[in-house]
Amino acid sequence: MSKYRTLGQVTAEYFKEHPEEIEDFLTENFAEYAEDGDSAALLSALRIVARVKSVSAIANEIGMTRHGLQKALSAKGNPRLDNINSIMRAMGYRLVPQKVEEPAG
Repeated sequence: MSKYRTLGQVTAEYFKEHPEEIEDFLTENFAEYAEDGDSAALLSALRIVARVKSVSAIANEIGMTRHGLQKALSAKGNPRLDNINSIMRAMGYRLVPQKVEEPAG
């Protein structure tokens, strides 16, 4: 019986081979979150990038356990804003505001 890889595993493998595309991936996922508020999808994207960057290294850098980081980034996770900020910084990014364009009319 063959073992199938999850979409998250395939995506993480892709970004390991194409790290220059991570920023666009994160930008798009944060933009989608701003529109639909789907935190599970956003956390999934962060989990994928954490796998690429090393969950253990990120957890150590921000003072969390590996399990704690995985739990925070799980579909049922509910991390605090300061945790998301720390995770983003450990991955080499930061949270910044972006003005919402008002529809014409």
